[in-house]
Amino acid sequence: MASEINMPGPVCLIENSDQQLVVNQEALDILSAIKQPVVVVAIVGLYRTGKSYLMNKLAGKQKGFPLGSTVQSHTKGIWMWCVPHPEKKEHTLVLLDTEGLGDVAKGDNQNDCWIFALAVLLSSTFIYNSIGTINQQAMDQLHYVTELANRIKSKSSPDECGIDDSANFVGFFPVFVWTLRDFSLELEINGKPVTPDEYLENSLALIKETDKTPKNLNESRKCIRKFFPEKKCFVFDRPADKTYLSKLETITEGDLSKEFVEQVGEFTSYIFSSAKVKTLSGGLKVDGPRLQSLVVTYVNAIRSGELPCMENAVLALAQIENSAAVQKAIEHYEEQIKQKVQLPTETLQELLDFLRPIEREALEVFMKNSFKDVDQMFQKELKDLLDARQDAVVKKNIDVSSAHCSDLLQDIFGPLEEEVKQGTFSKPGGYFLFLQRKQELEKKYNQAPGKGLQAEKMLKAYFESKEVERIKAEAAVAANRELKEMQTMQAQMMEEKEKSYREHVRQLTEKTQQEQRQFMAEQQKILFLKLQEQERLLKEGFEKESRKLQEEIEKIKSIFSLGSTVQSETKGIWMWCVPHPTKPTHSLVLLDTEGLGDIK
Repeated sequence: MASEINMPGPVCLIENSDQQLVVNQEALDILSAIKQPVVVVAIVGLYRTGKSYLMNKLAGKQKGFPLGSTVQSHTKGIWMWCVPHPEKKEHTLVLLDTEGLGDVAKGDNQNDCWIFALAVLLSSTFIYNSIGTINQQAMDQLHYVTELANRIKSKSSPDECGIDDSANFVGFFPVFVWTLRDFSLELEINGKPVTPDEYLENSLALIKETDKTPKNLNESRKCIRKFFPEKKCFVFDRPADKTYLSKLETITEGDLSKEFVEQVGEFTSYIFSSAKVKTLSGGLKVDGPRLQSLVVTYVNAIRSGELPCMENAVLALAQIENSAAVQKAIEHYEEQIKQKVQLPTETLQELLDFLRPIEREALEVFMKNSFKDVDQMFQKELKDLLDARQDAVVKKNIDVSSAHCSDLLQDIFGPLEEEVKQGTFSKPGGYFLFLQRKQELEKKYNQAPGKGLQAEKMLKAYFESKEVERIKAEAAVAANRELKEMQTMQAQMMEEKEKSYREHVRQLTEKTQQEQRQFMAEQQKILFLKLQEQERLLKEGFEKESRKLQEEIEKIKSIFSLGSTVQSETKGIWMWCVPHPTKPTHSLVLLDTEGLGDIK
């Protein structure tokens, strides 16, 4: 769509109706039209804490998301506002405002937990908004973060290495931003001034537990530290006198606290400059249609009683996009055929030389637009479709050549047939004259351009239909020549299919290596972040927590291990079956045995 997005105000994305989450089709249609990468910023917090005011500021508007001036929660479900990104060209800023958590009127807090989880799943920057300081009460109110491991799955099946599923959250959870409203304390620790970020880190330091400390005292702190490696904090003074608080949509900045206005400016500046594009596993940037698919997949899972699974959501998205990638590749192939291939060609090889680079381009189109093609299912589908298209073009080439030659033969030999009927050659010396005339016309036919590869065959068929007797030797030579031509044609087709197969293997190998590098980079990032957290736990004296984290670190390290120790890594005989790189109809079976002479 155009870079300018025409959304005058927010619309409901996910409605919370009668304790049921329902996706709004109008919002999905808006997302489907956004072809640019999206920066998704979601905000959650207790009701009546001023979340919507901050989101309106990010939208560059005075009003939009309803603020409300009573003790009731005004925003129900999740509301969406898509605006052009103010600093990143060709990007869209998607703002998600959620209903207030902890509204006593709702009674059941199950939907609160789901709203919290969906905001985390859909966003690239997650804002938690609260009133006052970060104390134990604030931590207890943030109990929703401790529910994430019970509300979200990263993988559809348990990890083979035994790593806890929630340990994978750190690789793709959003940046965590804590906004503290009506903050009245001096930012000091032990008498020394600190930044809001340092204040947050100090507040997340684990508290020494004793037999008398409350159960789960550190649970929220542990989850924030474990799930959200990137954290940011902003503090805001009270915006104005109490009499103005209900009129924030209408009063000017001059009526607001100067410090509050500056703090809001710092907050919006950070979001605009630092909030990242929503990205999926493998580095895939999310645009409007991809975000639409994630919304539908996650909400459908919740409605069916299942846990939203990030891996399943990505695979569902891959199914849609890979199917579209196949279609794009086929459309490119057919369009290039129309533009570059003029039928009929004089030889089959000439046609195949035209088709080969077109097929390579079509495969490149597929590779560019596909991702996570499990077992190369869609690439195999593309290969079958391209083979069928090639066979169809080869047949069409023959048909066009045959039709053209048939018309040409009729034009050239038609007058001769008429002369025979009229008895022109029924006189002494007439047969010699007929043969001479026939040879002249045959020469004219052979010299005519653009007949294609059926020229000789059609000429032979024409003569057979017009003459009763033929010399056996000529017939034998012609038949033998035709057989050789057919064998040559088949050999050329087989050679072309083998070249096509090798091209598919080459591009698949390149993509597999690229995805492997991306996967290893993601695992290295997770390992680096956990090592940082382990070092901090050791410094803070939490050896038990450090040892627990060490188990996760060792399991992640095992992913990188390829038998680099003196022990024999392979036990028994392992098998790997792969397509043969040079023989299209063969498979290559690799057998790896355990190391001999292992003293253990």
